[in-house]
Order: sequence, then structure tokens, then C-alpha cells
Amino acid sequence: MSFRISSTPIDPDELKRRLPDAHAGACVTFEGWVRDHNEGDAVNALEYEAHEPIAVAEGTKILAEAAQRFDIVAAYGEHRVGRLEIGDCAVWVGVSAAHRGAAFDACRYIIDEIKHRVPIWKKEHYRGGAAGWVNCATGASGTRRDSEAAETQ
Repeated sequence: MSFRISSTPIDPDELKRRLPDAHAGACVTFEGWVRDHNEGDAVNALEYEAHEPIAVAEGTKILAEAAQRFDIVAAYGEHRVGRLEIGDCAVWVGVSAAHRGAAFDACRYIIDEIKHRVPIWKKEHYRGGAAGWVNCATGASGTRRDSEAAETQ
């Protein structure tokens, strides 16, 4: 089990190959992709930044928690940093388990906890030219776009 921050494109097929095991009868994966909108705004691209040592430590902790809470065989997670275009894979989680229920539950737990606890920020680049940083754990509420922040300073 491992969690990783990567500056290179995520390869879901390569990551999924880590999951098979003779004890596993189920595999559940999650891919988070860059979409072209957020909260009514058209988005052109995203930039992700992470405090890598803390992000990896917290992600690894989340995987260990999932292993303790659910009857799983293996779990992996990877989050991308850098500039990502529409359609790029930003985050991947995979879990294998003897049974599908544990695999589904663990996969959902892992991605929800990554989004909530791992120190990763994204900068949304909007079609109108503005951009704004968002802490992935808190979502878009309470954030300001760079152009709005400049006007208030």
C-alpha cells in the first residue's frame, strides 16, 4: 500500500496492475478528472500544488486507516501536481479485497479522506482570464480569484 504525489501523468492501467492478489475477488478504482467547469464558472485548466512530505505522510496514513477499517488486500493512491488540462486524471485510488462491499467502502473512504485531509491546493484557470486558488479540502467556497484579490488589496 502506498500513496504518492506525481508531477507526471497518472497511468490508471499501470496502477491497477498493482492490485491483483490470490486473496482478492474484487477491485474498485476511482479516477478524478479535470472538468471544464466549477460552480458555474467555465474552467480551462487547473494547477495543483502539494506540500509533498506532509501529503505523502497523510495519504499513507489514510491508506493504513482503510486497511484497519475494511477487510482489504491492497490499496494505492496517487495525486497529480502541476498544470493539468481538461480531461487529465488528477487523482487515482484503487483497492482490492476479497469481497466487493469492502472494496467499494474502502475506496470511497480513501478518496473522501484524501480530499478532506491531504494538503493539496488547486488553482483554477477560468475562461475569462481570472484564476483562483482553492484548498481541495475546503472546496471553492471562501476562495478569491487572483483578479478579485488584487482589487481588494
